[in-house]
Amino acid sequence: MNKDISLSKSAIIAGIGLLMMTLTVPFAEFKIIPDLVNPNNALETASNITNNSFLFNVAIFLIFITIVADIVVAWALYIFLKPVSKNLSLLTAWFRLLYTGVYLVSVTNLIKVFALTKGSSYFISNSQEQISELMLFYIKSYKYEWFFGLVLFGLYLILLGFLVLKAGYIPKIMGWLLIIAGLGYVVGHLKVFLYPDFNTSFTVVTALGELVFMLWLLIKGSRTEELQIG
Repeated sequence: MNKDISLSKSAIIAGIGLLMMTLTVPFAEFKIIPDLVNPNNALETASNITNNSFLFNVAIFLIFITIVADIVVAWALYIFLKPVSKNLSLLTAWFRLLYTGVYLVSVTNLIKVFALTKGSSYFISNSQEQISELMLFYIKSYKYEWFFGLVLFGLYLILLGFLVLKAGYIPKIMGWLLIIAGLGYVVGHLKVFLYPDFNTSFTVVTALGELVFMLWLLIKGSRTEELQIG
């Protein structure tokens, strides 16, 4: 066990990190950006973002918080599951960090959109329509790159699920829920690249496994050592 932090504390840190993401991701990814972006109208999208630049910047900042929280969670869960298998726990953490890296790269597309809203003499020879199309291109690039990252995140959840199944101090149902959630992420986000016409709406339900695991970490994880002793 890590000498600097106990299993119970690492569980609490991971739980708090996951809780933060349940607050940042929905606002940024499912509220602010969808409200500003019309994927079928570049001029409308550019106008919405330009006229609501503060709101757009808030979305970028919320995503930044999410990325930082992802790194913290990867570290905390590595410590929490290290007693099960140090090598597998490390591999699992690296998968989450790899996903986080892809997410970070994808966000640079949004920063480019922000730069375009500021205007520059560099774009003076381009029409507003061309600039708007470029903005929409970066928005769509962000989406596809993030979706690709979420496939990696699904693989991470599957590895995490196997680790949890092997842990004697975590209910096995948590492991199965995480594996199901991981499969849902892989199937749901490969759709964009491999089978766009396939209905994957069922994957919304599978993602609930993450929420259940977060609640367990916050409520029961704080007593991990006591459970081991008992």
